[in-house]
Amino acid sequence: MDAGLLIVRLVFGLLMAAHGAQKLFGWFGGYGLTAVSGYFETMGYRPGRLFAATAGASEVVGGLLIAGGFFGPVGPALVLAVMIVAIFAVHIQHGLFAAANGIEVPLLYAVAVVALAFTGYGGYSLDSVLGVSGVWTPAIVLSALAVGAGGGALNLAIRRTPAQVPATS
Repeated sequence: MDAGLLIVRLVFGLLMAAHGAQKLFGWFGGYGLTAVSGYFETMGYRPGRLFAATAGASEVVGGLLIAGGFFGPVGPALVLAVMIVAIFAVHIQHGLFAAANGIEVPLLYAVAVVALAFTGYGGYSLDSVLGVSGVWTPAIVLSALAVGAGGGALNLAIRRTPAQVPATS
């Protein structure tokens, strides 16, 4: 089981961190913070740079925490918040499947991180090596995930109506 959890953590965590690095730094074929900031503005997130940087940092930090198996449910909570926003602000209008830009990929990330939070990171994790894996009780895990979900919902609630570009004649 420890080896299986390690594989899941490394794949989901490092991919999520790379996804955030695309936003922040333009690495791995990403657009970088300036372009992503403009995109966030078009979705009604103003100031776009603040929201884009927060999303990217949450993905990088959350992904690295998950990959390392460190700090229990904190990484999953960070990733969950961003995936809730991605599902409802970007993908839901396209349906389910990724081929049509639907919710499939952010939903898979969200489910994976919630499952990891409840399962624990296993013996091959920094939490285990440091002897703190037992700190993360089900109540603490649930609370952390609730904070993450609440953060995602709050982001959706404070989103402004996207600005309409005036028609030119």
